[in-house]
Amino acid sequence: MHPNPVFRRSEREQNIAFAQTRAFGTLCVAGEAPLLSHIPFLLSDDGSLAEFHLVRSNPIARVGEMNAVLAVTGPDGYVSPDWYGADQQVPTWNYVAVHLRGRLVPLEHDALHDILVRQSAAYEARIDGKAPWTFDKMTPEVVTKMERMIVPMQLEVEEIDGTWKLGQNKDDPVREAAAAQMHTGFGQELAEIAKLMSDPPA
Repeated sequence: MHPNPVFRRSEREQNIAFAQTRAFGTLCVAGEAPLLSHIPFLLSDDGSLAEFHLVRSNPIARVGEMNAVLAVTGPDGYVSPDWYGADQQVPTWNYVAVHLRGRLVPLEHDALHDILVRQSAAYEARIDGKAPWTFDKMTPEVVTKMERMIVPMQLEVEEIDGTWKLGQNKDDPVREAAAAQMHTGFGQELAEIAKLMSDPPA
């Protein structure tokens, strides 16, 4: 997380909502060497529990209970100093990221199907104009075979940190001038990062 407190003024609820909306992040643990896995997840309304599954062959699935971080990243983009319309500026990169820190806990296999059903239902519900896919479209034999290859996990979240680095350390006209030029640069979801730069967390 960026150490500058001006970029870390987002409320806990805002960080939770961001992570819930993204629903995809990088799970990180420290074994003999750092281990990372990119996963979809469900985050509870109060942000205290993230649920997900891992393929059984994933090294993280075999580490047992331990501390972990789930890093959730959002829009980002390079900011050219020329866009500020002010002197003595330097290049930077604006971004949004939320880290969920806590205890990684493997679950019993009988918890798996419920997590999969709720995950697919949550994701399918976000597709407009489509009848949701359900497990009823698969035979029980295929479901059972598939579920043998994956394991249920949860992260008991103890701490939520958010960095919303959007140029809040600049005067409003300077930051807004850069926001208006973001679409000419490069990064991810430039329209969204420009919108956030125009109205960052207080």
